[in-house]
Amino acid sequence: MATGTDTYPVKFEVDYVDEHDRLTSFFRLLWGIPILVVLCLLASGEGAGIAGAVAVMIIFRQRYPRWWFNFSLEMTRFSTRVFAYLFLLTDKYPSTTDKQSVRLDIEYPDAEHGLNRWLPIVKWLLAIPHYLVLAFLIIGAILAAIFAWFAILFTGRYPKGLFDYVVGVMRWGNRVNAYAFLLATDKYPPFSLS
Repeated sequence: MATGTDTYPVKFEVDYVDEHDRLTSFFRLLWGIPILVVLCLLASGEGAGIAGAVAVMIIFRQRYPRWWFNFSLEMTRFSTRVFAYLFLLTDKYPSTTDKQSVRLDIEYPDAEHGLNRWLPIVKWLLAIPHYLVLAFLIIGAILAAIFAWFAILFTGRYPKGLFDYVVGVMRWGNRVNAYAFLLATDKYPPFSLS
């Protein structure tokens, strides 16, 4: 029996690693600074401008240009790899091109037949309940990553329950992002970590 999360057009997974490198984990925030700078520079030019342009295209032309979607998808994939690295989910330094052990897939929407042309005006507003829940979940994910950091330093392992929780929070966040900002789906995101 398929649940709502099985059919949702956003899929996100991170491969669990049994052994983490203690040295790179110890210095993770320091080593994450260069790639965070790259991400900030790229995101400062993309952000609201692309989302606004896509909304206008959907409202007035019922079009979602494939190249805009591909650009937004690749930016989202890259930022997801960066945050997976910072949250210690992977030891691989985030690639600007390779998917690595972090997989994010979002189905390309049929803007003419699959998207409501007026919904982009209010999607960000409809997602407010998700923002509220995610605010608390993200605080929990930060605390889980801090606990996992200590666990990795002492045991070399990321506790599986904490790993699954942090991945679940990221999955939820990616679904809300695809709905409210990438405008890739009209399906309301499920309130679920799975």
